[in-house]
Amino acid sequence: MSQFQPLKVASVARNTRDAVVVTFDVPEALTDVFSFRPGQYLTLRTHIDGEELRRSYSICAAPHDGQLRVAIKRLNDGAFSTWANAELKPGDVVEVMPPDGHFTIAFSPEHARHYAAFAVGSGITPILSLVKTALDIEPESHFTLFYGNRASSAVLFREEIEDLKNRYMTRLSVTYVMSREHQDIDLFNGRLDGDKVRQLMGRWLDPEGVDYAFVCGPQDMTESVIDALQERGIPKSNIKFELFGSPKGPRSLRTGHEARKAPGEHCELTIVLDGVTRSITIEKNKDSLLDSAMAHGVELPYSCKGGVCSTCRCKVVEGEVDMDANFALEDYEVARGFVLSCQSFPVTDRVLIDFDQET
Repeated sequence: MSQFQPLKVASVARNTRDAVVVTFDVPEALTDVFSFRPGQYLTLRTHIDGEELRRSYSICAAPHDGQLRVAIKRLNDGAFSTWANAELKPGDVVEVMPPDGHFTIAFSPEHARHYAAFAVGSGITPILSLVKTALDIEPESHFTLFYGNRASSAVLFREEIEDLKNRYMTRLSVTYVMSREHQDIDLFNGRLDGDKVRQLMGRWLDPEGVDYAFVCGPQDMTESVIDALQERGIPKSNIKFELFGSPKGPRSLRTGHEARKAPGEHCELTIVLDGVTRSITIEKNKDSLLDSAMAHGVELPYSCKGGVCSTCRCKVVEGEVDMDANFALEDYEVARGFVLSCQSFPVTDRVLIDFDQET
């Protein structure tokens, strides 16, 4: 089910000066629809001044918490985040799409692993869900968290993180890295980036003992940290990442031909969504699959339209497409035929995409 559902806001709690935590009241009839895995996100939709706005926010609770909540940090040019921080209140109704996303792994009581996470700013929101779940479900596992911010006043979920440290004293290690607030240990001053991670792994963390690493933050930070982790021997397949904010450049991954056909040629596009099949005729070199479908009145799931959130993820079952940018799909997903419809353009005369397939 990919349709939006109207959910009532149960509470809006100020967490930092420029961020609120929004908790939703999920009706019993929708409990299964809104069950989630740690690290997943919600796509929210509202209308402001007659304009439809969609944004994706990571769920900042663990499944066992019995809550559905997201943190929304106000951005200077963010219409949705400004509205949420200034006007959203308990009792309001927001349209919410069921949980999605693949920034997660399977946790199990049988595992005895060491997880490491590197988060900057709002990147802590999905990480918090992963930390809480791992420590609760896997009694023999350990978690090491490195969290970068400008200063202590900007740290999201500071009290909650400290409570977790006290509860799991021997299994959770938390290190704060501050870029504008001096700390006594010089290693913990500056930006949390690839260079800092190389220093931390030389003196504070043994990469050989890390089973899985999670990275969440802006594009530059995320890419540099992933490079540093791989340099220290952590396999790419064991590094999970998610971007926050808009990408600054393409992480291009072509799945079709490098050069598209001349404009004006047409493609028969067949779409499978929620068990319903629709066929439309679109131009090959004009709009993305997503925009073409929307122009024909076919409502498809999407949020960022920047190749970041994976809300528009689908599988190419027939035909061939070009995918311009990909900041969300893993290499194995692309190899299996998954694409981001907001970044994909038809190459062949017939293309069939399926939003219902998960693997």
